Amino acid sequence: MAEKKRAARKKTQEGFFRRLFPRYENTSVDLTFLVMVILLLVFGLVMMFSASYAQGYYREGNSYHYIVRQLAWAALGLLAMFLFSRMDYHVWRKLALASFPVVAGLLIACFFMPPVNEARRWIFIGNFQFQPSELAKFSLVLLFAHFLTANEKRMGRFKYGVLPFGAILLVYVGLVVFEPHLSAAILLALMGVIMLIVGGLPGKWIAAGGGLIAAGVGLIAAVPMLRERFMERFTIWQNPESDPLGKGYQILQSLYAIGSGGLMGTGIGNSRQKYLFLPEPQNDYVFSVVCEELGFVGALVVILLFALLIWRGFAIVIKARDRFGAMLVTGFIAQVGVQAILNMAVVTNALPSTGISLPFFSYGGTALAILLGEMGIVLSVSRQSTVEKE
Repeated sequence: MAEKKRAARKKTQEGFFRRLFPRYENTSVDLTFLVMVILLLVFGLVMMFSASYAQGYYREGNSYHYIVRQLAWAALGLLAMFLFSRMDYHVWRKLALASFPVVAGLLIACFFMPPVNEARRWIFIGNFQFQPSELAKFSLVLLFAHFLTANEKRMGRFKYGVLPFGAILLVYVGLVVFEPHLSAAILLALMGVIMLIVGGLPGKWIAAGGGLIAAGVGLIAAVPMLRERFMERFTIWQNPESDPLGKGYQILQSLYAIGSGGLMGTGIGNSRQKYLFLPEPQNDYVFSVVCEELGFVGALVVILLFALLIWRGFAIVIKARDRFGAMLVTGFIAQVGVQAILNMAVVTNALPSTGISLPFFSYGGTALAILLGEMGIVLSVSRQSTVEKE
């Protein structure tokens, strides 16, 4: 009797893993997309190390402080990417609804954490810290993909085409705004809008959504703390020279770095601005160091790599096996594309400072690991797109 129970349990376990990691006749992933991810990751790690070693020595007494941690998280992210690329991506639909209360709870927990630079964006657990807004991006994609699939034929009705998406954005964006973390709020909103447009939301609801967003911006502007923060950044954006040693210092140093790079740059490792002139060169302003060390040509190569990744991502969307897979890839590719554009716009002073990182390049272990996991899900969709539709 005991042997029969063990045999049945073993069979159940084997069945679970077979469903989780199914075998396909053609198991190839989209090789072009995979190559773009690896190139961006390697390029990003090299440039992050170059940008960070002066800060690492000054702050921690170890020039390798940042790169060692980033490499460890990159290894974890690559493992997640491999596992997720082998998994059946439909598993994530079962986890979508459960992710909402978890992520909302983590975002609320931020308000009870110690502030960093007058913002409460992090959760601290001993020496470990992470931003729940990174999980909010992931959860938003899962939730929107789930509802866009479930309500495919009912998107014209307010109850199905607007209400669930508006509620998700209201909770996530609302909590993030009051951390305050304006860049993450903008990114979440834009990711949601892109997914809704690609998902076929009728034009009337898109227009109505635009009105609601405008109303939301008005309400946010009515909050004195947020209004003062935004107006301060807007004023500095228009004229950073008005406070060259204060609020305008960071963007001016960024522009000096970009301008001194010229056509071919000063060479990898030869940036001058990273030597304690440019604040946070390993994080939000790593692209400034790229421009200084690799020049216009190097910056163009980075932009081209992101463009190719986005192009290949949407090629996977077109070939996706089903609507849920297509929406997952749309959300993750929108995240990478919008985040890269916003970061580059900020460091070149084309947009006011928002504190947004550059995917694959900026320092941040949990963000990198989650991003690579998302790329693994995209590869899973590309793998299953080779299977004939049922």
